[in-house]
This record gives sequence, C-alpha cells and structure tokens, in this order.
Amino acid sequence: MKSRNLILGALAVALPGLLLGCGGSGPVEGAGALPGIPYACQSGTASEASQLRIYQVMVESFVDGDSAVGHGTGYGTSHHQGDLKGILDSLDYIQSLGMNAIWLTPVFDSKPLEGQDHWADRLDATGYYATNYFAIDPRFGSMAQAKELVDQAHARGMYVFFDGVFGHHKDNVMPSPTGKKPVGGSNPVRYPESLPFYQEVAEYWIKTLKIDGWRLDQAYQVPPEAWQQIRQTVDETSRSVTYRNAEGEAVHPLGYLVAEIWNNENYINQTGYGPEGMPALCSAFDFPVRYRLVETFAVNENSQGGKGGNWLAQGMALHSLYPSHAQPNLMLGNHDLVRFGDLLQRGKIAEPEDEAYWQRHKAVMSFLAAYSGPITLYYGDEIGDEVPDFADKAPDSTCAVMGLCDDHVARSSAKIEGLTAVLNARQSDLKAFVARLMALRASHPALYDGDRISVLANEQVYVDRKEKGTDTLIYMVSTTEETAHWTLTTGELGSAGELTDLMTGERFTPSAGKYEIPLNGFEARFLAVELPVSPVLAKVEAGTALKGSGRMARCDLPDAAETGPVNETLFVVGDFTDSGWKHVVRRQLSYKGLNLYQVITSEQAGSFRMQYASKDWSPQYTAEGLELTPGQAAVLTTGSYGKDTSALLPAAGRYVWSLQFDAQGQPEQVMVSQCD
Repeated sequence: MKSRNLILGALAVALPGLLLGCGGSGPVEGAGALPGIPYACQSGTASEASQLRIYQVMVESFVDGDSAVGHGTGYGTSHHQGDLKGILDSLDYIQSLGMNAIWLTPVFDSKPLEGQDHWADRLDATGYYATNYFAIDPRFGSMAQAKELVDQAHARGMYVFFDGVFGHHKDNVMPSPTGKKPVGGSNPVRYPESLPFYQEVAEYWIKTLKIDGWRLDQAYQVPPEAWQQIRQTVDETSRSVTYRNAEGEAVHPLGYLVAEIWNNENYINQTGYGPEGMPALCSAFDFPVRYRLVETFAVNENSQGGKGGNWLAQGMALHSLYPSHAQPNLMLGNHDLVRFGDLLQRGKIAEPEDEAYWQRHKAVMSFLAAYSGPITLYYGDEIGDEVPDFADKAPDSTCAVMGLCDDHVARSSAKIEGLTAVLNARQSDLKAFVARLMALRASHPALYDGDRISVLANEQVYVDRKEKGTDTLIYMVSTTEETAHWTLTTGELGSAGELTDLMTGERFTPSAGKYEIPLNGFEARFLAVELPVSPVLAKVEAGTALKGSGRMARCDLPDAAETGPVNETLFVVGDFTDSGWKHVVRRQLSYKGLNLYQVITSEQAGSFRMQYASKDWSPQYTAEGLELTPGQAAVLTTGSYGKDTSALLPAAGRYVWSLQFDAQGQPEQVMVSQCD
C-alpha cells in the first residue's frame, strides 16, 4: 500500500520506530520458508491485486438459478435457494458493473448431523461449517457447474476466489483425499497439527478448478507462521497450473489471499500481516477504514456518525501502522454487516425516496473507487439495496427467527437486472454511476496504485492527490450537505495547468496560482492533472502535545488510603491487543484521592475504541462526543452498548487514563495523557 498523509504530523513522526522489523536478512521472493529466511509476499501478485475490483456473492441468498437445488433455509430474509447456476446466469450483470473478480462464500459440502435442529440447518446454508472440504455442496450445484463458473469467469477476464475456512469445521468433518484431517477441536482447530490438511485444501481447488485464491474467514484463528506456509503452498500451486484469460493468453492463477480480521490496525498486524520483514499474510480487509467510511457518510451499526473528511484522513494515515508488505482491501459492506442503505435509515439521515439517499451512495462509492489497493463490493450495494421495513436493531431475542439480526440481515435476495428484478430509475442511475467509476478506476493507475498525498481534510471535504507514473489525479469529495467553493493552490495540488473533471468534462484553469472548484453536497470529483509539478508539501509538525496539565495528567500520584465515591472497580476496556475488550488487571483503575481514578498502561501507537466500566458493565462511562484527544480533558458521561470512545495515540509509550467524579460519584471529566 503506497500512501502519504500530512494531516497527522505527530503520527507521521512517531510511527517509523513502531515498524522496525526483525534483524538479519530480508524476505526472499519466491524462496521457500527456510529456517531463518521468511517467505516474501510476491510483488507480481501484489501488483495485479491492487487492480482487483471484487464482487462478493453470498451464495445461498444470491440467485436461485436451479429450482431443483437449494438449502431452503438460512439466516437473513432471502429466498435461501441460491446456487452456482444463479451466479453463472449473473456473469453478464457482474461484468457490466466493471468488476474483474468474484468472491463466493463457501460452497463446500456441509452434511447434516443426525437429528440436528433448524439452527444447524441454517448454518449449513452459509457454508462456514463444512463437512467435506473437497466436494461441492449438492444443494449449491455440482462440481461441473463450479468448473463452468470458473472457466466462464476466466474467459471474461474475471478472477474467482473461494472462501477458505481454515480455522474451524463441522463436527463430522471428512478426511482429505490423502487421508489427512484437521486436529483438535472443531472451533478452533489446533495448529500446527492441522496445517497439512488445510494446505491440501488450498492446493486442491487451485489444481482442480484453477481458482485464483482465497478469502480467509476468521483469519485470526490460524497462527501467522501457518499462514506463511499456506501462502507458500498457494503461490507454488498457482505457478504449477495455467488457464486461458480473456485475451487467450496462458496465465497462472493469481494466488491472492485476503484475510478477514475484524479489528483495529494493531490487531490485524499481530494476527494477520506479521511484523516488518517477517510477512505472514499480504492482504487483509480494511475494517478500520470501512467503519470510518460509514461514520462519515451515514452511521455505523451502533448509530454513531456525523464525521467529516478529517476522520477519513486520519483513518488513511493509520495505514502507516502496517508493515510495508501490507495491502489493505477496502469494502463498504459484506454478509456480516448492515447494508449502507439501511444505515442511512438507522441514522435518520435519508430514506430510499430521498435524493440524499442516492447522493450519499454515490459519495461513498467514489471513495471506494479512489482507494489505492484492492476493493470489494457486496452484491446489491451497487443499486442502493436495503431491507424493506428494517433499519433499527431488532431485539436479540427474536431477530434470528425474523432474519433481522445485524450480522446477517444483509443476506437478502439479489436484485439482478434482467434476471431477477426490474430496476427503478434511481437504482439504474446508481448502477450506471458505479460502472463509470469502475471503468475510471480501471483506466487510471493513480487511483488503484497511486502514491497518495492528503491535500485537505476537514469537516466539510476530503481531498487527495494521487500519482502513478505519468498519471496524476485529484480526488475530492464533499462530506457535508452544503455546497461550497474550494480554493486550492497550484502548489498544494502539484498542478501547473488545467484540471479536467473526468466525470463531467468540466475544466478548471488557475488564476493567480489558485483554482476555484465548486462542490455540491456529497459530490465527488476526479480531476485529471494536465501539467503535474512537484507539490509544495506542508511541513510535518512534530510538536503535537500528548501530555496534559493538572492533576489528571500526573503519572506519579500514589494510591489513596480512603475509598472513592464510585463503589465498583473500574477498568479501561477496549480493542487493545493486550486485552481485546476484556477486563484485565493491568487496565484496572485505582483511587488517587479527590475523586480521581487512574491507571498507567503501556500502549501501542494507533486508534483505539474503549469504555470505562466495571466487570458487569454497570456502571460504564464514555467521553462526551465519543472522541478523546491525548492531553485534553473531555466531559465524562454515562456510557452504554456501542457508545465507544475513540482515542488516537500517535506515539507508543506509557499513558495515564484518568476519570474524575464529583463527591457523589457522578462523572465529570476524562483524560488520557502521555507520561514522561
């Protein structure tokens, strides 16, 4: 991933030391994982992967192409009759969007256990708990149809990725063709003992169907050293076979692996990418930026939103936490998340009949198109799909029966134009807009593989300059409903001539070294730079204060002998890699007197989400506004589920977390401050 960002000066200064790799020789590309010699990420695969425009299909809920097969049950609101024939029938549609790859959720055979209940039947339909990893589930179709699907996709110039579930399986799992089986429990399995079985799975489907790689389910279940060996198996197997692409050329399968690790950057590093110089996996979904994306243009699943372009820029800057071999893959949604259209309704922002609903879809799709690295589009998002009569969270006690739980509600029946649905005018317009974006992305290396400089980011706008070779573009998107005119200098944009909007054809000529560019609410522009010059970069400011003042910032206060005003023991609980939302002793606050509670911890650099709570989560507290800046006090208020405080810690080090109450135990202030 190539990116530079000047928004967070302190972050840019502090992070290089965090990314120091292991000593000794660097990884050898193409070499085996010999003792002391790590197995490198393949540069050729990474170059091709940056161009990926993946269309994700949830097989059981997508399209019913063959009435003779189907699970007939599942999670979500779909027909639950999806099959391989339905995907085959949809290839024209997927190709018309400009997508060049397809990811299928698992299609391996899940055999029912004797007497299993309807919940197990529903789980079988997802494919995520397989019995036979070496056979196609007959309720999805046949091996012949799977081969036809892969062959037809390849003939159209599209890659095909299967879903690799290499950390858990169904209790009745069957051995491989060579007699191997996973070892240990069924969820999770035990490594390294299970490694040979899953290496055989990865190899089998590349050799048998010539698939182009794997999406890796719950990748944190597999240790990084095992991922390195599975990745080597995938690379070597991919180089051993060929197929004919759309140009009739003999090519190897891509061999791309992308991990699902649903957490922050540090956890993704720890469980997926591995450290600098010792790569485990080479690509993982960019869940951190996905959440910032919906929090900017809609709300997240916990109804938190209202962010601006600076929130997006901060998230992109945090890519510098990743090792150099990392290649994040950005998505807007998937089968476990709430659809963007439903999030707009959950946030009381817009309904499908409102123009704002469609304009915000266009804005968020533009950000996807402008992202450096692979991207993934969940089926239906290209037409602004939503689940009728659903927006608010359904009660936990009944949501599964109704198919309306947040983690499966997006598994709705696919609306494929000309096959299963007639699109209305707004759906057709958005689909055409997405197709234009994908065509634009495909023809401009600066978008999918460009060096990125953050030009401007505030509450109202996000502006990047992107460059790859002779291709230079300016991407800008409004993050507000208001129309504005933005004045940007030739030096800031690195442009000495005209700018041309590649979507509208408008041209902008500088006057006295300045461009005046209008931007409507949630409008995006892709501006081609006619005469690129070296941009005048703002100086990185290293003096951002991380240490506060006053008693809440002190790191030397002794514990008080007396009891404080809060009866319960409180903890800093969040997505830290040392605790993972668990109450741990090293994050337990102690009473310092004068109604102040503190704990000192060693922290990594990064962005974290947390609350301050007792072990039974009663009471729990959060910062008002749900943001905390190091060294600055914020109002402490009562928290609840999903009301997480976000704190950016630009530098690793020791920090003191402080909670101030009044004499009656009512929350007053909160601070995090760096210790000397």
